This record gives sequence, C-alpha cells and structure tokens, in this order.
Amino acid sequence: MADSSFDVVAEVDKQEVDNALNQASKEIRTRFDFKNTDASIAWSGEKVVIAANSEDRVKAALDVFKDKLVKRKVSLKSLDYGEPKPGSRGQYSLEMTLVEGIPSDKAKAMVKLIKTSKLKVQAAIQGEQLRISGKSRDDLQEVQAMLRQNDQDLPLKFTNYK
Repeated sequence: MADSSFDVVAEVDKQEVDNALNQASKEIRTRFDFKNTDASIAWSGEKVVIAANSEDRVKAALDVFKDKLVKRKVSLKSLDYGEPKPGSRGQYSLEMTLVEGIPSDKAKAMVKLIKTSKLKVQAAIQGEQLRISGKSRDDLQEVQAMLRQNDQDLPLKFTNYK
C-alpha cells in the first residue's frame, strides 16, 4: 500500500479578506459613531491600514473589521498587528499584515510535536509548509487533530490529502 500524505499550510483567502475589508469600509463610512472622525480602512500594498483621529476610533474600526472577517470565516489568527501609532495632523494609524506561510521556528516546533507523539508518520519542512506522510490514514488524522489542538497561533489548513 502506498503512503498517504497531506500538506499543512498557513494561508488566508485574500478574496474573503478583501470582501470583509470592503464591508468594513462601507460600515465605517455610514455609522454614526464614526462621523467626523476621518476613519478609514484600506489596502496599502500587502498591508491593511486603519486610520482615524483618535486611538479609540482606530480600535473600534479594528473591531468592525474583525467582525466582518469572522462572518466570512477568516481566522483572526491570520492578522498580525500592534498598537495604533500617532501620525501627522493628529491622525492615528494601525498597520496589519496577513500571515502567509509557516515560520521555520514554528514549523520545527510542530515537527518536534509530531515526533514525540510516537505515531508512525514522517514530517518534512518544505519551504513555508509541512508535508506529513505515513502508511495509516488513521495516524494522519490523529496528526491533524493534534495540530488543530496546538496550532502555534497560525491559521492552519490541511491540503493535498492523498
């Protein structure tokens, strides 16, 4: 019997993020509590930038964006951001990046976790993803369940199940 395998990736559907961003932008433009705050949310290259005239309004706009992402089934673990920073003319801004790929330190931690489980599977790091292979599909499903429990704060997806 041939080995079965699957890939573990950390990626996000950019179209769903774009749709959530457009919905959040529309809500921010029309909501009363954002009136006269110059609040906005938009793409800036590969980053999402939220801007407003106070730190509280930036955080409120972030909450609106998170709500739209959750409704579109996009994991909030895919967002990487810090605190709002003051900018020019009293504006505050917050830059967010989307997590793409599994960092090598987290990939090594996942491989170590799989090896300590004593399941008869092999884990290999391939760039920014993991390939898990083994003879038993039951073992592979156990590995998936284990990785869901210990996801290293990444939006993990399992692809190429063969």
